[in-house]
Amino acid sequence: MPELPETETIARDLDRAVRGAVIDEVTVARPDVLRGVSARTLATRLHGATIERCWRRAKLVVVELSTADRIVVQPRFTGALLVDDGPLGDETRDYTAIELSLRDGRALRYRDVRRLGTVSLMNPARFAAYSGGLGPEPLDPGFTATHLSGLLRGSRQAVKKAIMDQRRLAGIGNIYANEALWRARVDPSREARSLREPEIAALHTAIVEVLTEAIAARGTTFRDFRDAYGGRGGFAGSLSVYGRSGETCPRCDSRLVTTHAIDGRATVLCIRCQS
Repeated sequence: MPELPETETIARDLDRAVRGAVIDEVTVARPDVLRGVSARTLATRLHGATIERCWRRAKLVVVELSTADRIVVQPRFTGALLVDDGPLGDETRDYTAIELSLRDGRALRYRDVRRLGTVSLMNPARFAAYSGGLGPEPLDPGFTATHLSGLLRGSRQAVKKAIMDQRRLAGIGNIYANEALWRARVDPSREARSLREPEIAALHTAIVEVLTEAIAARGTTFRDFRDAYGGRGGFAGSLSVYGRSGETCPRCDSRLVTTHAIDGRATVLCIRCQS
């Protein structure tokens, strides 16, 4: 599932590519991806609207329109927002769920092979309420180690589950939770409230660094993630633990192990480094 670095990459690409473009026509081929809006209403409200800004909130791509509406896309496992100016292949078009035809002759497509992602249309009040239910952004300047300490204090949850809770902290998923906890030398299964201040400071630094590095590499692609031009993310080769179960720890040469004991998700860790 695209996490913060992947959705940030898509949003930045779209903002550069389609900011200022006018939507002329909307074609909904797969209405089951829509949430809270019908295909007819979507087409009516988007017709003639100008795309004013594209940005990210948590794991969402937000497209702001001149009408004050926001197209809110959660790509999940196989969803992708793609700028089609000619080079996209037939396979991409075959899996297009929604197509926004732009006045300049291009198209913005929401493609989703398994159709597990969602596309919503929200007015400002609805978006504010939805966004208000999400936690703070870990890359905001105001998000400090002290802030993280406050979020973890009192929680009996495993620290990995706590930092992946979107109501507590926005944008972190399984890949980057694994990576940040390994960098911070923190056992993912420890109760969040048990972390000491130096450990929280190390975890804060690790979260910020791994997310920043992954954005610079345009995200992580194992199979499905694509940027707005259909390209693959380049961070997979820089992962220290995720997807590397059974290999040696880059720090101490012990064997990396996997457990599914934390919320049923694959957790890869070094028992020696993260004890």
